[in-house]
Amino acid sequence: MSDRANLLGDYVRARRELVTPEQAGIPASGVRRVPGLRREEVALLAGISADYYLRLEQGRDRNPSPQVLEALARALQLDDDATAYLLRLGAQRPRRRRRRPRKESVPEGVAKLIAALPLPAYVEGRYLDVLAANDLATALSPRLAAGRNRLRDTFLDPAEQALHPGWENAAPGMVAGFRASVGTDIDDPRFIELVGELSLASPHFARLWARHDVGTCEGAAKLLAHPQVGELWLNRERLGVQGAPGRTLVVMHPDPGTGSAEKLALLASITRAPA
Repeated sequence: MSDRANLLGDYVRARRELVTPEQAGIPASGVRRVPGLRREEVALLAGISADYYLRLEQGRDRNPSPQVLEALARALQLDDDATAYLLRLGAQRPRRRRRRPRKESVPEGVAKLIAALPLPAYVEGRYLDVLAANDLATALSPRLAAGRNRLRDTFLDPAEQALHPGWENAAPGMVAGFRASVGTDIDDPRFIELVGELSLASPHFARLWARHDVGTCEGAAKLLAHPQVGELWLNRERLGVQGAPGRTLVVMHPDPGTGSAEKLALLASITRAPA
């Protein structure tokens, strides 16, 4: 059975392995041969039969009701993003003929905007490809340039890892956001290529991908250790690009009047200076 056919089963199996009996309020007696909850324990918590749950996990029942899916979400202690993802997996959709994926582009107005912004800014696609970036963003990180991929650079490029102290702590959220962005469209050639490459080259990525975490990439304050201006804190804001599904405008800015603001202004002056 293909991964495409059993997305729902793969997801609930991965999630039940992450919930401990203690978290679920189940006495952990005896020797447990599997991590997390047993199938029959999930079925009990969700109020369904163990046989029906087994059929769901094995992909032999592909049309569970929303009520069953919501009960599973509660049993597996899923948050709102993960619950919404589970409901999408369980929604019955006819298979569509695979179409050649359209090349992601940046609207002309957005491209002009990021070029004019006095702050580091770039546009990211649904696969976390950098589609466009201004000069200050590229000065902040040479990997913030059109044609680069944020996932590949985060997990495989030592220079990018050195720029972001503690990058391992942010990596789970990045992977969860990537899964949410791609959704159920896992037969897309671009997705297959990227996940396959990262799974082979990065054990850390492979472990995170196997968790099936789903989440929304949100803005946050980030510490950067820049080789020219030193450490600086920047707030990262993520804004959807209107009329361009899957594309996100990312803008980074310091708190006014801080040392980080001074360092970013210095980097901007270096960037503007003639060679």
